[in-house]
This record gives sequence, C-alpha cells and structure tokens, in this order.
Amino acid sequence: MMIRSAEGIGSTPRKGVARLRSKRFIDVVIAATALVILWPLVLAIGIAIIVDSGWPPLFAQERIGLRGRRFRMWKFRSMTRGADALRTPLLAMNEAPFPVFKLRDDPRITRVGKLLRRAGLDELPQLWNVVRGEMSLVGPRPPLPEEVERYDDWTWQRLAARPGVTCTWQIERRYRSDITFAEWVEMDLTYLDHWTLAGDLRLMLRTLRAIARLTGE
Repeated sequence: MMIRSAEGIGSTPRKGVARLRSKRFIDVVIAATALVILWPLVLAIGIAIIVDSGWPPLFAQERIGLRGRRFRMWKFRSMTRGADALRTPLLAMNEAPFPVFKLRDDPRITRVGKLLRRAGLDELPQLWNVVRGEMSLVGPRPPLPEEVERYDDWTWQRLAARPGVTCTWQIERRYRSDITFAEWVEMDLTYLDHWTLAGDLRLMLRTLRAIARLTGE
C-alpha cells in the first residue's frame, strides 16, 4: 500500500540500473551473511529480552519506504510492551527535530533495551528487511506514516531510495545532538545525489567503528 508517490519529485538524479543492481546484490550478500554469522548473538539477545521484560522479543512497526510504500520494519523490542499507547504524554518532552520523536531518557525503555540501543544492536532484525528488499544497508532512515504526512515536496525526496539500516545522520548524531530536521533531510539528499558503492562501504565501516567504540566502553 502506498500513501503517495515519490516518483519524479525533486531533482535527485536517477542512478544507472547496473549500479543499483550492484547495490542490491551487495545488500543481500552482506545482510544474509551477517544473519548466518550472527545467529548466536541474535538468539542471545532474544533470550535476554524475554528474561528481562517478557514476550515478544521482536517489535514490528509500520514504516514508509521506497516511493511511499508501507512495510513492517523489525527491531528487537527495547521498550515495555504497549509502549506506543504511552507515547502521547511524552510528546512535549521530544528531543528530536520535528516531526521525528525521540527521547534520550525515555521511561518506556527497558534495562536490556538501553544496552541494545546504546550499541545499535536493536536494529539487527532489519537485516531481514534488507534481504526481503524493503530496506537497504545504507540509505535514509524509514519514517513513520504520521511523520510523512507532514512532509513537503522537498522532504519527500528522501523516499526516492530504499530506506537504510544506517545513514549519515545516524553516525553524525552520535557526535552532536543539535541537528535540525532540515539538516537531517539535507544529509539524506546529499547522500542520494552523490551516492556511490564506495561511499556506502565507508558509511558501513563508520557505523561498525561507532558500534565498536560503544560496546567497548
């Protein structure tokens, strides 16, 4: 189901079909390989979540992907069950640039969830979204439907590519907390305009280094 079409919006150049197929091939190979290699870690995290806060260990949320298509994005559950129902009273405390909602000390986050979020391990199940073709390893983060409803045509250009597990904004926000939403969108559009396979690999390496620093503390 689509909420609107991003086809033709903005000036993001079309990339060569061969290059896009190469990106997709690399996505599938790396994501599938990572799932096979990391299955003991995935199992251990799932057990830790169940012991800490009960069933289920996974959380699915509707997000908006390529050209406005809706899909279910998977994450390890880092919040208490029924957390969505508790979101409204916390909106006034939002620390992220509008229209995104994020709260550093969100009271809904569980003990295990805090550790997973700090290391970025709550995002691991999104490798399955990559294998399915709903996401890419690198690309603009997938927004919520209610966020997209507030998009103007300039912001809609973010949806001209598959959303990513990691992106420039995710890396930069680890070093500064004052990024505006306009800067966030500009980072995404710059990525889309200047996308290369080498650039994707550099972003993936930067993400792994950031995770290694956090898990090593």
